[in-house]
Amino acid sequence: MPEILDQARTQVLENGVGLDEAGVLAVLNLPDEHLSAALQLAHEVRMRWCGPEVEVEGIVSLKTGGCPEDCHFCSQSGLFTSPVRSVWLDIPSLVEAAKQTAATGATEFCIVAAVRGPDARLMKQMREGVAAIKAEVDIQVAASLGMLTQEQVDELVDMGVHRYNHNLETCRSYFPNVVTTHSWEERWETLRMVRESGMEVCCGGILGLGETVEQRAEFAAQLAELDPHEVPLNFLNPRPGTPLGDRPVVEGKDALRAIAAFRLAMPRTILRYAGGREITLGDLGTRDGLLGGINAVIVGNYLTTLGRPATEDLALLDDLKMPVKALSATL
Repeated sequence: MPEILDQARTQVLENGVGLDEAGVLAVLNLPDEHLSAALQLAHEVRMRWCGPEVEVEGIVSLKTGGCPEDCHFCSQSGLFTSPVRSVWLDIPSLVEAAKQTAATGATEFCIVAAVRGPDARLMKQMREGVAAIKAEVDIQVAASLGMLTQEQVDELVDMGVHRYNHNLETCRSYFPNVVTTHSWEERWETLRMVRESGMEVCCGGILGLGETVEQRAEFAAQLAELDPHEVPLNFLNPRPGTPLGDRPVVEGKDALRAIAAFRLAMPRTILRYAGGREITLGDLGTRDGLLGGINAVIVGNYLTTLGRPATEDLALLDDLKMPVKALSATL
């Protein structure tokens, strides 16, 4: 057994203390013959510190496309030639999407907008939308609206938004290669305000942006320092017309190594399957990840890419004897 896995068994599994950056890097560099052992240990860590339940979430875009930022992976940027164009969702459609999400057994419904940060129109739409959802649907409402002011943070709390997603996307040292229109530090400041407000912090990123293995380990360590309630783990699904549109897809074994490593860095965090797992891992790899540290999934489609049908994910969870977390357990 590699030394790093022996260390993790004591430090992480027994004591609940996550691996540091050097330890994460050691896991990311494990040869293929030790991948199964790493995934098994990560699964044991998840079961001990998080339990067997899986949190299911659906997402919907309130405002799609036309974003002024230049995130190089994103087809919603108005600066690229990708085919996504600006569209707003009306309140009845938002409520219907929440109902459809709740019907899958999901406890989380996240409202997303492609913006640098919300303006007065978007905040008004959010207030009306959240109120309409809460009046008709028994589901937790989360939001992802870009960078916030303190006033906007307070307003979201007042609306009843219980979790805020704002991804750091990648490590601090690599971020300028991915985004130039705002800084990593600006994102961190929003996350600080969200945490201090009492809302749950949801923060993850995308693997396969061109970062090195060392930078992947740096990212895991920075997320562990933030200590978010939830980490959505995306794998780049290259979008036509974006600067990263020609990048190769992350190798399945590297993706699984990352899942194990991120779980061993953050033993108590909700680690959520998000975008790109379909093309990176496929059906078999998706199963392996659920048995390797993942304990939450986004069901259905993503913002601009197709996901797996919710019925397939729910059937897989049933096959693995992993119960879907009840809404009462999230309140």
